[in-house]
Amino acid sequence: MKFFSRFPLIILILITLQSYSCGAYATEKLVVVTNQNSDVQMLDKKGLIDLFMGKYSAFPNGKEATPIDVELDPELKAQFYEALVGLPLARVNAYWSRLKFSGRVKPPAIEQTLDDVQQRLEQDESALAYIYESYVTNKMKVVYRFD
Repeated sequence: MKFFSRFPLIILILITLQSYSCGAYATEKLVVVTNQNSDVQMLDKKGLIDLFMGKYSAFPNGKEATPIDVELDPELKAQFYEALVGLPLARVNAYWSRLKFSGRVKPPAIEQTLDDVQQRLEQDESALAYIYESYVTNKMKVVYRFD
């Protein structure tokens, strides 16, 4: 019987711990990175919008750019697009649904996890991805930081 009298307290503690662990990444800064050997040194927000929203398919220097979305981390993806274009993920997905139907532009490439993104960035000089700052390795170059 004593266990059940403490049950609400245990639930509250578990919920608090869960929300703390889920919210840890929400406060972590996002950065946009490319392969360390890329000629691109820095990108501005407008350039990122043009690349991730399909207006351009090349970096400002004319070399091919391959923007990458992280499929299995919807919180990261939502945080990125909210910071980039001020839209919720549902609106961004609707935007891409309309554009894909027209066949004129290509959406960002898809990688499943941040580990997959990391591997892609290490192998592909055209790759451009958003990640949490703590995932940056010495094989990546930060080209944009969100405040």
